[in-house]
Amino acid sequence: MRHWKALWAVTLILGFADCVPAQTGLTSLRGTVTDPAGAVVPGAQAELKNNATGFHSTTKTDSNGAYEFPQISPGRYTITATMTGFAAQSKQAELLVSQPATINFILSIQESKSVVEVSSEAQTINATDASIGNSVSNATVESLPMEGRNVPDLLSLQPGVLYLGQKFNNISSSNRDTDSRSGAVAGARSDQSNVTLDGIDNNDQRQGYAFTGVLRSTLDSLQEFRVTTSDASADNGRSSGAQVVLVTKSGTNQLHGSAYEYNRTNFGHANDFFNKTAQLQAGLPNKAPALIRNTFGASLGGPIKKDKLFFFLNYEGQRTAENKQVTQTVPTQSFRDGNLKYLATNGNVVTLCSSASISKNACPNASPKDDLAAMDPNCQAAGTCPWGAGANPNSLATFSAYPLPNTFGGDGLNTGGFTFSAPNPITLNTYLAKVDYELSSHMHLFARGIQQGDRISGAPQFPGDPPSSEITDTSKGIAAGHLWT
Repeated sequence: MRHWKALWAVTLILGFADCVPAQTGLTSLRGTVTDPAGAVVPGAQAELKNNATGFHSTTKTDSNGAYEFPQISPGRYTITATMTGFAAQSKQAELLVSQPATINFILSIQESKSVVEVSSEAQTINATDASIGNSVSNATVESLPMEGRNVPDLLSLQPGVLYLGQKFNNISSSNRDTDSRSGAVAGARSDQSNVTLDGIDNNDQRQGYAFTGVLRSTLDSLQEFRVTTSDASADNGRSSGAQVVLVTKSGTNQLHGSAYEYNRTNFGHANDFFNKTAQLQAGLPNKAPALIRNTFGASLGGPIKKDKLFFFLNYEGQRTAENKQVTQTVPTQSFRDGNLKYLATNGNVVTLCSSASISKNACPNASPKDDLAAMDPNCQAAGTCPWGAGANPNSLATFSAYPLPNTFGGDGLNTGGFTFSAPNPITLNTYLAKVDYELSSHMHLFARGIQQGDRISGAPQFPGDPPSSEITDTSKGIAAGHLWT
């Protein structure tokens, strides 16, 4: 009976358990060790060492002369192969995320105590799977000029990948991208991609933008990334589209940091045609709407305990003072005066004037039958008008609060268009902290936290009004990993 209870308990746990994807954000290394004649060398020692953090791991070649490091953090390593009777040989290589590497050694016969060190970069070949994609190292990330320092722009730097971008303000459908995919990989929609950050699911299920996670990555915190465009291996987790793998930086034995600021001003910015027309009609100077973008931040990483415990911190802020052209529908001057225009069946425009307009001769061709009050059946009995004769003064006062039309729009009879340049400020803040702990040559721990503090203000309905909407984003996430090989 106890066995049946245990079986039911396990069944329930597995039945309600969520899908746990494999941890990406790592890489692997394998190869063979042979002698000058091409014969395999069993029992040779292969040592892997990261000079930046002091991490090292060793393994032995099997009976086929093959060695393997199945799961290691991306980075620059020195790989050394040694065997009694042969000269030790060392190679350096940059092992990139989610890109299995193969490095083979051909050991020479030892004539005297010597070490053969290959100073050039060892070529790493993916001979493990058929995945297609490119990994981009930290050196490439830092050297490429990126407008706006936007990480998704980097991900499109390979064949088959298209990034169309997205606006921060997606309050109305008119502000959305022309192509709703916002980006595509081999023609697949953006919501078919899978985005991971340090091996943890980072997909934005609400927006589904291409290459963009729910937690934002800054360019200065990015160690490297890979976009697998097709034939992804099983360890990527899920999705039929692109597999986007991002890895944040870690501290090293050397204290390193950065500080930066990028500022774009209105210099050379042309005015919008409709905004310029409205300014000239109002007697205002020709002034382009604001388009000021300021990005600033700093990062710091280093050792807490040499070869064991490391930290990395990053902050980035973005301030956008941007105006957008807004067009609203407003009442015309004639409508404000209580006159109503409509298009008759013969194509002529007919104006029904208020009593006040007729008395002021504001409607020169109007007759008593055109008086709005005369058309009210409630005013026919003993000259009584329950709601007052003609247009309601309270309604006219409300209409007078609107600005006058200054462009095309509305129905062209009683309403027109009013266009103006409206402020649309955006404030973005990103805080990131990461700690790495090398417990041993076979154990690695890390913890990473990200917090965002964003505020996006929608354009006001009319000049002087408060923002039409306020979007506040305080997304935060904590990730931890334990690698045991």
